[in-house]
Amino acid sequence: MPSRRRTLLAASALIAVAALTVGCAAETSGTVPLVVGAQPGQDVVALPTDLDTAIENALAQVPELAQTLLDDSGVPGMAVAVVHGGVTIFAEGFGEKLVGSGEMVDAETVFQIASLSKSLAATTAAKAVTDGAITWDTPVIEELPEFTMSDPYVTENATIGDYFSHRSGLATGSGDILEDLGYDREYILARLQLLPLAPFRTTYQYSNFGFTVGGEAVAASVGMSWEDAAEQLLYEPLGMTSTSSRYADFVAQTDRATIHALTQDGYQPLYERNPDAEAPAGSVSSNVIDLAAWMNLVLAQGELDGEAYIAPEALLAATSREVISSYPSSPEVRVGSYGYGFNIGSGASGRVRISHSGAFVLGTGTNYQLVPDLDLGIVVLTNGSPVGIAESLTDEFLDLVQYGYLTRDWAPGYEAVFAPYFIPAGDLVDATRPTGAASSASLTDYVGTYTNEYFGDLVVSIEGGILIGAMGPGGGYTFPLEEWDGDEFAFIPTGESAPEGSLSSAVFARTDGAVTSVTMAYFDTQGWGTFARVG
Repeated sequence: MPSRRRTLLAASALIAVAALTVGCAAETSGTVPLVVGAQPGQDVVALPTDLDTAIENALAQVPELAQTLLDDSGVPGMAVAVVHGGVTIFAEGFGEKLVGSGEMVDAETVFQIASLSKSLAATTAAKAVTDGAITWDTPVIEELPEFTMSDPYVTENATIGDYFSHRSGLATGSGDILEDLGYDREYILARLQLLPLAPFRTTYQYSNFGFTVGGEAVAASVGMSWEDAAEQLLYEPLGMTSTSSRYADFVAQTDRATIHALTQDGYQPLYERNPDAEAPAGSVSSNVIDLAAWMNLVLAQGELDGEAYIAPEALLAATSREVISSYPSSPEVRVGSYGYGFNIGSGASGRVRISHSGAFVLGTGTNYQLVPDLDLGIVVLTNGSPVGIAESLTDEFLDLVQYGYLTRDWAPGYEAVFAPYFIPAGDLVDATRPTGAASSASLTDYVGTYTNEYFGDLVVSIEGGILIGAMGPGGGYTFPLEEWDGDEFAFIPTGESAPEGSLSSAVFARTDGAVTSVTMAYFDTQGWGTFARVG
């Protein structure tokens, strides 16, 4: 542990053994002070001192905590905002917008926030509910009559709330590879009907494009595109002038943070990440100043400038548990819960926490946490692949507020949580070409167009003496096919769903000696990896 973090721990521990009272509301049981609420579900562990002092002590340590996390992880930049009592009490930037540039992040720097977008989308939907355009229980088919799923019952009955809570049955990642290939929202949503479904409303399957279905239904209910609906119902009324659900608006920002992918050589600005296809689920770009205004709205139960803007019951439905998102591995582990675009849980203090993370493997990691009991919120945005430092800082801050010291070294734990994001994909990962592998046939045997209903065309051609595969709209997603063993070739998939080191097989099949199909293992996770040769 770095020496300055040890210093913070020691200083915080001194705060922890100081006064353990919170006015007349505190009740003691043994040696553990509690704050007893109006009902048992509101009882929580008392703060180490009065709330304002606890927050002041915690805020004093945020800059050093933030810089330590950047230094230890190598992530180039970060921005942080804290709100309390309807006011933004902290907003600062740390590190660089582009590694090595010397251009420093500030509170106005715009970041891509990835899946943190889902909570903003749910707030937008809550405003549509408030205005009477829809309810959380409105069947999507009423707003999107052409939309279908593979199960007719789900098509007819799945509600906006079902899609916003990831309980439609669509598998985690459904449609994501189509997005990597460059397909747009319309194409991807039309292909969801081809995918198998898990049991309806009894399983949690985190699906960006399932969530997007719900968002499109909300947009249809108010007669706008999703991007316009979010802008008019949420961003403009809150004065979020640097916030947009359009990638082009992010690119047009002069004060923006470049995304950086984690590689063996550290964080590098290698990619662009255009999430327009999944706009409700992950396309928002914003800064911490704007997000602070949004956090204050949620903490105020929909009140804006002293007046009701979103009905408290519409927002409460979104921030209440609708589905179990993670089951405990043993009886003493807390269950994870999800509402409509919000994670709902609690920490050791017993206080309810409302939160969400955002992660692009290609270069973004974000997190916010709200504690309604304290009227307190913190948001952290970073411009590096997700290794958990955004979550670490929000938890460190809330530790200091609630207990007066850091309860654990959060960063290694969160790094382990995010490690699976970087596991390479494909059946040939870590494999070597077989000893004595057969040579391929003449490359002209494999040239041609192959197709299936889900992925569309795969065009195989010869360039520079090697096979090249091309997929997606206009054949824009290309990859070399390298000889592996006879009619089996190897290729490297790329994109958000294929971390560095991914490697997969392409196996050509023959009928009466002629190549008639090819199976691409990387694309076969839901049974659509086989492409039939055309003609």
